[in-house]
Amino acid sequence: MLTAIFDTARGPIRLQLFADQTPLTVASFVNLARRGFYDGLNFHRVLADFMIQGGCPEGSGRGGPGYRFEDECRADLRHDGPGVLSMANAGPGTNGSQFFI
Repeated sequence: MLTAIFDTARGPIRLQLFADQTPLTVASFVNLARRGFYDGLNFHRVLADFMIQGGCPEGSGRGGPGYRFEDECRADLRHDGPGVLSMANAGPGTNGSQFFI
């Protein structure tokens, strides 16, 4: 299992990435991170006590890496509690760089 760490103004956020279950998603996320794509980006959407969203190079929620990839939905993976990282998208097959926790 891979681990990603976001260094934020409020301290680090440590995440586990499940490459065996979501290989396209993790490969894209890791590639962008290693290239420095996420460096210096802000969480452009913050809903107190609910979620944060980041990964937009424009800071507006409309930007991305210049490519899209298919969803990797699995019945055994759920965004059902605090601390879960998922890709944010605008509909089926529109994943890019944005994510929410």
